[in-house]
Amino acid sequence: MEPAELLELAVANGYTTLALTDINCTAGVIEFARLAIKHNITPLAGVDFRNGAKQCYVGIAKNNEGFRELNDHLSAHLHNDLPFEPRAPHFEHVLVIYPFSQIASNKTTHTTAEKNEHAGLDINQLLPHEHVGIAPRDIGRLRFSDIKNSEEKLVVLNTTTFRNKRDFNAHRLLRAIANNTLLSKLAKTEEGHAEDKMLHTKELAKLYEDFPLLWQNTLTLAQQCSIDFELKTEVHKNQTRYTATDEDDNALLRQLCEEGLLYRYPNADAAVRIRLEKEFEVIQKQKFVSYFLINWDIVNYARSKGYFYVGRGSGANSIVAYLLRITDVDPLELDLYFERFINIFRQNPPDFDIDFSWKDRDDITRYIFERFKNVALLGAFNTFQYSAVVRELGKVFGLPKSDIDMLSDGKFQHDQLDTMHQLVLQYAGYLKDFPNYITIHACGILITEQ
Repeated sequence: MEPAELLELAVANGYTTLALTDINCTAGVIEFARLAIKHNITPLAGVDFRNGAKQCYVGIAKNNEGFRELNDHLSAHLHNDLPFEPRAPHFEHVLVIYPFSQIASNKTTHTTAEKNEHAGLDINQLLPHEHVGIAPRDIGRLRFSDIKNSEEKLVVLNTTTFRNKRDFNAHRLLRAIANNTLLSKLAKTEEGHAEDKMLHTKELAKLYEDFPLLWQNTLTLAQQCSIDFELKTEVHKNQTRYTATDEDDNALLRQLCEEGLLYRYPNADAAVRIRLEKEFEVIQKQKFVSYFLINWDIVNYARSKGYFYVGRGSGANSIVAYLLRITDVDPLELDLYFERFINIFRQNPPDFDIDFSWKDRDDITRYIFERFKNVALLGAFNTFQYSAVVRELGKVFGLPKSDIDMLSDGKFQHDQLDTMHQLVLQYAGYLKDFPNYITIHACGILITEQ
């Protein structure tokens, strides 16, 4: 589900607080938090830590520092291709919820598979921030387990993964693709639970009515958590200063522009000065001085190394950018309007598109990481495209290569397709544009204040 669809579902089912806990991923949290404001839902951020389909534990951030802890823990494992341990680390600002199946109990009836899943966690040894999640499917077994005697440690764990049967079928297909196996040979341990659907708050309360403390625990813990990305303020999070103070930034920008005037306009007339002062006023008022200086720093390094580059886009409308040699287009000569790049009504930051040769790009990136304090490459989702997903589905359904080629190339008559062919096309249309894997954006680099 898209974050917007999840929030609409939550509103329809009576929720006012919702935690987004994607599996081994936090990429959707910002968009989720931004949209939650519009749906009058309090957003919580977390991660569902899993090895394959096996749920180890869920971490929910109590605050922004907790969100950082979750990302640190996630990155350490994903970047080094390490499995998650059965026991969560000692988080300082995170609530940890273990699934019921992870807690050892001598009096609980389990299937053989579930017994093998046990990590031997003792509920009496859980730390104050650690809890046991009871899913709706666990309630029957909880009644006959000695774990119910530690009700103060129990919380509701209503994992929401699917809306309907089609979602679950699509999930099984994606798991078969991920495991490079036929759908018919996909192990049950590699699937989620078909019943992991969002229940209405009234229905959920009814299911847990015999365990009132468990329900209250959940509400209490939710009230302890919050996440704030300052999305309501619409203020950008770029590095706010290039030097130590705003005054020094302003002075440096003026100095560099004066030097640039000698290079660009040796005989600068009044029109040049008027345009320069006009841009200065807006840039300072909108607090984008550091942005210009950071870009100047980068291209200045490129020139020192003899690298060719091209600054393009609406940034070419700025005479300040022209003087700093970020761009090489004279906005006065071409009558370009600065307001297209920055104006007093624009809150989101402007952007310079600067192209470097593939031979020099790695060194420029290295310089940026070493020169500035808080730098990150921008991530991106690679999504399934129709032809590619047809081929992947054809494989998991066990179709011969000739049939896969036929369906992928679109060279067929619909009335000649059998049931399996039709299933491939049906789910290919559904899975098109689904996230496939996370990659690194081709050019996006973040230089942030925090």
